[in-house]
Amino acid sequence: MKDIGIYIHIPFCKQKCYYCDFLSFAKCENKVDEYIKSLINEIENNKIENEKKQNIQVSTVYIGGGTPSIIHEDYIEQIVQTIRKKFNVLKNAEVTIEINPGTVNEKKIQKYREVGINRLSIGLQSTNDKILNEIGRIHNFEQFKQTYITARENGFENINVDLMLALPNQTVQDLRESIENIIELNPEHISVYSLILEENTKLEQLVSKGELKLPDDDVEREMYWYVKNKLEEKGYKHYEISNFAKKGYESKHNLNCWNQMEYLGFGLGAHSYFEDKRYSNTNNLDEYIIGKNQIEIHEIQNLYDKQKEYMMLGLRKIDGVKISDFKNKFVQNPLYIFRNELEKLAEENLIIVNLDSIKLTNKGIDLANLVWEEFV
Repeated sequence: MKDIGIYIHIPFCKQKCYYCDFLSFAKCENKVDEYIKSLINEIENNKIENEKKQNIQVSTVYIGGGTPSIIHEDYIEQIVQTIRKKFNVLKNAEVTIEINPGTVNEKKIQKYREVGINRLSIGLQSTNDKILNEIGRIHNFEQFKQTYITARENGFENINVDLMLALPNQTVQDLRESIENIIELNPEHISVYSLILEENTKLEQLVSKGELKLPDDDVEREMYWYVKNKLEEKGYKHYEISNFAKKGYESKHNLNCWNQMEYLGFGLGAHSYFEDKRYSNTNNLDEYIIGKNQIEIHEIQNLYDKQKEYMMLGLRKIDGVKISDFKNKFVQNPLYIFRNELEKLAEENLIIVNLDSIKLTNKGIDLANLVWEEFV
């Protein structure tokens, strides 16, 4: 049996965050019902042949967005039940849903538990209300805390909290306060992402006009290393560039992606990786709703493509690429296949190479994009 993951995309939001360039839409509530019908139809009529389906089992399900918690909880129940009906979902599968304060209540959280969701990922970004307002979040810190407490009271024992650093007008002290406030709540997992200023977002426009100012690169690195050191001091393992977890609570869904395991994506713009193909659904909401879901194939991998990608994804992980794992998957030795790339990166002190593994140095963590580019 082969383990795979399933990703479900819910593209609706109450309000578009100013930094967001994800495929999502605000004020489209009138299209939710039709969208869910099309989504369910796609899951029920997925193109994997029954013979192949009998040889796969689903070990993770991730419902992301957008803001999945904005839609009625009965829709979530319908989605999860359809997945379980059409696929062999393991009893101990990790089932995650992204939720945002301001769009969720106790009734929704109770329903999530009832249908078998066992992991929540709560979008917070900062505990500073002024910063939250400046980046277009619809909630404040107090609303987040109430959401978190409600989740705990209703039995959720695996919660991730999303934070961001290098936000407009954010200081190192702001970030310290956010980290300390979240540590007090004791979540199992904390993700901390550096802001990427995407083109054509409202935040990019505000920054370009000088209405908001971003921290400089030195301050951003100070923030990053403060987060890393503080969370490790408090017992969180830094297991991926932007992710920290208590022992045993690493995100299985994301780890599977970084370990190049296969997954199927359902919903608008959802990406899949199956049988050496990377492909995605249409980005056109109206076309998706009426069933005109044009699949776009982005890549059909040969062996060398898979090996390069495995290296790039593996070097996102702080433990890096284990030589034995690479050999088990591809037979060959990465130290030989990528000797030129590895020699260059080692000379620049971006990676450490030994007979057991290849992993990033501290400098490599700071300049990870330069490392990954060697394997793109």
